[in-house]
Amino acid sequence: MTSPLSVIILAAGKGTRMQSAKPKVLQTLAGKSLLAHVLDTCHQLTADETIIVHGFGGEQVKAEITTQYAQSALTWVAQTEQLGTGHAVKVTLSDLPKDGQSLILYGDVPLVSCQTLTALKSANTDGMSMLTLTVDNPFGLGRIKRDNNGNIEAIVEQKDASADEQAIKEINSGIYCVDNALLHKYLPKLSNDNAQQEYYLTDIVKMAVADGIAIAAIEPEHTFEIEGVNNRQQLASLERTWQGKLVADLQEAGVQFADPSRVDIRGTLSAGQDVFVDVGVVFEGDCTLGDNVYIEAGCVIKNAHIGNACHIKPYCVIDHAKIGAGVDVGPFAHLRPESVLADQSKVGNFVEIKKSTIGQGSKVNHLSYVGDSTVGTGVNIGAGVITCNYDGANKSQTIIEDNAFIGSNASLVAPVTIGDTATVAAGSVITKDVDASALAFGRARQTQKENFQRPTKK
Repeated sequence: MTSPLSVIILAAGKGTRMQSAKPKVLQTLAGKSLLAHVLDTCHQLTADETIIVHGFGGEQVKAEITTQYAQSALTWVAQTEQLGTGHAVKVTLSDLPKDGQSLILYGDVPLVSCQTLTALKSANTDGMSMLTLTVDNPFGLGRIKRDNNGNIEAIVEQKDASADEQAIKEINSGIYCVDNALLHKYLPKLSNDNAQQEYYLTDIVKMAVADGIAIAAIEPEHTFEIEGVNNRQQLASLERTWQGKLVADLQEAGVQFADPSRVDIRGTLSAGQDVFVDVGVVFEGDCTLGDNVYIEAGCVIKNAHIGNACHIKPYCVIDHAKIGAGVDVGPFAHLRPESVLADQSKVGNFVEIKKSTIGQGSKVNHLSYVGDSTVGTGVNIGAGVITCNYDGANKSQTIIEDNAFIGSNASLVAPVTIGDTATVAAGSVITKDVDASALAFGRARQTQKENFQRPTKK
C-alpha cells in the first residue's frame, strides 16, 4: 500500500532584501509566482495534503494563491513569529497526520523537479531522506557531516561549524522527506541553543541518527533545483538559468533560436520541427507551434495555437488566439482573445482582430479593425476597413459571407450582414444588410467646383 504523502511548504519569510511590498513567494519567475512553481510540482506528485506555512503578507499570499488554485485543497497555517525553519514546520503539527510521510519544501526554492522529489520520496526507506549537493564553494550553507563509514550523522550550520566542518563540500538543501511519526516525535524537542537562537529543522537529523535511523541522501539532476531566491539579483540569475533550460529542451526538439539568450518563455511552449524564433520573442501561458513556423523579432504570444507553416512577422501581439496552417500575420498585428484565423488566411500590418473568425484564404491586409465578426472564405477586406461593433452600450455582430469584397476605408455598422460575393464600395458607411452579388454604396456623391480659390491668410 502506498504511504500517504503530505507536502509542507514554508512560505512565511518576509524577503526584506527584495525591497518589495509584495511577499517574497509572490515574486514572479518565468511568468508565475515562486510559490506557484512549487504548488504546480506538488500537483504532479498527487500529494494527499498540501500545507502552506505563511507569515509576512499572509493574507495577500492566501488571496492570490486561493484564487489561482481554487480547485486545490490547501491547508493554511500561520507562523506568527519567525523563529526558524524548525519552528515553521512545528506549527503544522496540529494539521499534520501522524501516519504517512511529508516532503518539506520552500516557497522561495521554486525549481525543484517532480522527478527529484519522487526519487527523494522513494529513497526514504528508514524514516528520513534528504536532498544534498556537492559544491565548490559551500560558504554560508549547512554542511553534511558524515562518519567514517559515510553515514550522515549531522548537519552543521555555517556559524556553528568548526574549521574542519567548514571545509566540507557537501551541503544541505533543506529539502527533506520525513515520516510524519518522526516529525511528531522530534519537532517538540527542538532547542534554540545556537548562535542564531533559532529552532533549526536540521536538528531532526541529529535526533534521527541518535535513534539509529539510516538517513538517505540523493542529489538533484540540476544545481538550480535547490537554488533559493533572497534578492533581485538571485531572482534574475535564476530566471536566466531557467530560461536557458527551457530553450535547450526546445532546441533538442528541433526549434532554432536566433539567440537563445534573447527569448522568454513564461509558461509552457510546445513546438514541432523546423521552427524558427527570432530575438526578443516572449511566450506567455500555454503556447503551441506547429511544424515550420517562422516567428520574427519582438512578438508577444500568449495562450495561442499556431498551425504548421505560419509566418508571424515582427512585433505582433497574439493573445488567446488560434491560427490555422499557412497563415501570414503582421507585422504589427494584434490578435485579441477568441480570434480564429483559418488556413491560408492573411492578417497584415496594423490590423487588429478581436473575437472574430477569418475564413480560409481571406485577407485583411492593412490598417483595419475587425471585431465581433464572422468572415467567410475568400474574402478581401481593404485598407482602413472598420467593423463598428459597439454602439456605446452593446456589442453587435458583423457577418461577411464568402467571396465578398470590402473596399478601402469602409465602415460596417453592426449588426449587419454582407452577402456572398457582394461588393462594398470604398469609403462607404454600411448600415443595412447587403444582398449576395450586390454592389453597395454608402457615401456622399462627389461634387466639383471649378476655379476654386483657396483661402488666404489675413
